[in-house]
Amino acid sequence: MDKPVILTIDDDPAVLQAIARDLRKQYGDRFRIVRADSGAVALDATQKLKLRGDTVALFLADQRMPGMSGVEFLEQASAIFPTAKRALLTAYADTDAAIESINKANLDYYLLKPWDPPEEKLYPVLDDLIEDWQASFKPEFKGVKVISDRWSPDSHALRDFLSRNQIPYRWLDIETDQEAKQLLNLAGESVDQASHPCLPLVIKADGSKLVSPSVTDLAQALGQTTEAAKPFYDLIIVGGGPAGLAAAVYGASEGLRTVMIEREAPGGQAGTSSRIENYLGFPVGLSGSDLARRAVTQAKRFGVEILTPQAGQSLRTEGNYHFLTLSDGSEISSHALILALGVSWRRLNMPGIEQFTGSGVYYGAAQTEAAACKDEEVYVVGGANSAGQAAMYFSKFAKRVRILVRGESLTKSMSQYLIDQIDGTDNIEVLPFHSVVEAQGSDKLEQILVKDSQADEVKTFETHSLFIFIGATPSTDWLGEQVHRDQRGFICTGPDVDASMAWPLERDRFLLETNIPGLFAVGDVRHNSVKRVASGVGEGSICVQFVHRHLANV
Repeated sequence: MDKPVILTIDDDPAVLQAIARDLRKQYGDRFRIVRADSGAVALDATQKLKLRGDTVALFLADQRMPGMSGVEFLEQASAIFPTAKRALLTAYADTDAAIESINKANLDYYLLKPWDPPEEKLYPVLDDLIEDWQASFKPEFKGVKVISDRWSPDSHALRDFLSRNQIPYRWLDIETDQEAKQLLNLAGESVDQASHPCLPLVIKADGSKLVSPSVTDLAQALGQTTEAAKPFYDLIIVGGGPAGLAAAVYGASEGLRTVMIEREAPGGQAGTSSRIENYLGFPVGLSGSDLARRAVTQAKRFGVEILTPQAGQSLRTEGNYHFLTLSDGSEISSHALILALGVSWRRLNMPGIEQFTGSGVYYGAAQTEAAACKDEEVYVVGGANSAGQAAMYFSKFAKRVRILVRGESLTKSMSQYLIDQIDGTDNIEVLPFHSVVEAQGSDKLEQILVKDSQADEVKTFETHSLFIFIGATPSTDWLGEQVHRDQRGFICTGPDVDASMAWPLERDRFLLETNIPGLFAVGDVRHNSVKRVASGVGEGSICVQFVHRHLANV
């Protein structure tokens, strides 16, 4: 953690140097001493410290300065750091002004110049002030800050990216948080309650700002790698879910120059899970984000290059080479390529759903939005494990969680351990035979219409939060006709490839190989795969052995 700041101001260079020297001698091991030669310079420094998330413990200002007196500075600075202690450095002739300012500027103390010896006339006073400040000190958050209103789809996209990529951030709601409005002003942006053209505003850890950035802009500003370092790799992996991460770890650990492309965040759909409790070796379970973090650390340790957010745009094969065009228009190539694309949440095609997506209607995103749902009523659509895990997570924050299930119960699609947990959670209610037919509201979701098929009636529920977990669909259209897929878009491999399709090699097609030699598919995107985390990890690991065997004959 960065040291708290003691900020001292004096327009006399000799006095400023002397007070800074004495402060550094006594407090330099615990505090950062910042000095300024005028009130204006000090005020600018104070604003920058606030934007960076630094903390000021003490302001020590000379009273008699041109342009801005010490009292005037303290009045303005205390609005930025209200908990900082305020001391005035004065000459004997200014003591009346100093006493008057005790009430005017909430002055904590005033000191007379000269203060020699500091052991008697400076340090005891400041020691008391600092000790009093430390008693109630709470460290400022050091990291990315996102300022927006709760119902902004752009803000949701940024916060979801940060959350899923495990980048620490703090969200401040411009509608309810006074600090958000203060930071907006300090960043030089105008607070307009009617419209917020500068929002979402992202303030980086160094205090610099990004106005309404895209996810890609934010990723690049935070140092995420989005461009490949090489034009050619031994192995390209498209998709960073459990299957892709496992393939990356095994490929790189066995000497293959490996790059992994992920369009959102490592971990894939599994990375959004709040709790995975049936993964071997973790008896108390682990979150999807924790699993992703561990796997990414492991992959990077072996030298895997991870590009995110980045996606495949088109694919072509020429001889023994596969050429992948990325979403930024660049192209990379390899002898072997693994498609670990995973799946996306299937969209709910009902009136109003699309309109409020990102402003009350969400696909997945439990960990991103849960805290904002505190003491509210939350609705979860879906009956599989992902919906159950989300409901359990929301139950820690929301007043009540209702799970809307189209069928008669959860038993057909949800693991028994989750059903038992839901049954034992007082603020979760399961509504069987219920399905959403419409979402309504003005600028945000305000209510949903739900069809009870058993009673043959439509009910209206007031809510600001609807989370959808209704199955998965593969994002494989960009592959075109060259890669054989089933009717739903899942990629066929091994014996599932149409036997009538030409195969140019003398060897047989490998188990996880598509209709194109050297092009493999693993995990949820593969036809007839087992949709479980452990299965994806297993397929990704096994596939690397097929890659080696293919490369041996290239």
